[in-house]
Amino acid sequence: MMNRKLFYWFLPIIWMAVIFFSSATPYEKQDMKPLLASIIDFSILEPYFSWVSFIYNQSEVSIAALGVEGFIEFFIRKGAHFGAFFLLMILFCIAFRKTVQWNLHKILVVSFGLTIAYAIMDELHQGLTPNRTPFYGDVVIDGFGASVAYFFLLIRYKKWKKI
Repeated sequence: MMNRKLFYWFLPIIWMAVIFFSSATPYEKQDMKPLLASIIDFSILEPYFSWVSFIYNQSEVSIAALGVEGFIEFFIRKGAHFGAFFLLMILFCIAFRKTVQWNLHKILVVSFGLTIAYAIMDELHQGLTPNRTPFYGDVVIDGFGASVAYFFLLIRYKKWKKI
């Protein structure tokens, strides 16, 4: 019985290790622009998105500033933040649900708190990685992913045993 309970905790721990490894990788080794350029000619998107321009972490995000591939890469990276912490929240909830006798509210609140705490630690860790900088905006995106997972799980409450 104890081995099965430990298994459920390996899921979020392994996922946190994946996030940690990603944060420990310098930007140059994660640059997706050459790959994106080799897949398809994204210049067809320019007329549709050339008007989009905003500042994120003191840098302009636009096709003019980043090129089409850099612009797409920005959204892939932010989507990865959202998805990684959406999944971490769900994995924490599964681990708690399978190993403790708490009500759903407590499981969700504690899982959300742990997910946000790990998001903060992840950004601090990025500050120790060459050519990576911590930014609270990424924690906000991570928290948004965890929040969506929170409400997804809340909606699934009646079918909890299937999760």
